[in-house]
Amino acid sequence: MSSQYKIGQGVTLLDDNLSGVITKIEGEKILITSKDGFEFEVSIKEIVPNKTLDLEFDDDFDDLIIEKEKAYSKKKKQPIKNKGVLPPMEVDLHIHHLTKSEREMSAHDKLNLQVDTARRKLEYAILKRIQRVVFIHGVGEGVLRAELEYLFSRYDTVKYYDADYQKYGLGATEVYIYQNSNHKM
Repeated sequence: MSSQYKIGQGVTLLDDNLSGVITKIEGEKILITSKDGFEFEVSIKEIVPNKTLDLEFDDDFDDLIIEKEKAYSKKKKQPIKNKGVLPPMEVDLHIHHLTKSEREMSAHDKLNLQVDTARRKLEYAILKRIQRVVFIHGVGEGVLRAELEYLFSRYDTVKYYDADYQKYGLGATEVYIYQNSNHKM
């Protein structure tokens, strides 16, 4: 068994966090000198040889690492662009967001305030060339939603549909405003 070890060979102890170089072999006993210069006499069964990478494998491995780093650096240099995809303007039409006190307002007055606010915000978005607007109206009985659909249908440059369900649930409508120059209003 001692034939697998040679003087000058690096070894590590199995049960200890200690490694060193073989300086003397006497049958089953081996003398090891640690990196710090301490000498230890151990049994041949208590050590394992230090493994070194095969140079051919090592070169292939280095080449592979270099290749991966180049591929990663190329990907990293290209910033992620969401060109043209801006978050939509959000308009919350819940009555408590539109007025300080709703106590003395009738249901008709509340609905008119909500529809007028929606009309103003839509006109503002068209004027400022904002492409997407989400109107948050809530679920309710659907009266406000029906009024909004009627309002949006009067614009030729507007397309409307349910807003993102994951973000807004069922109580929101998204309006897409076409940005071409030959639109009719």
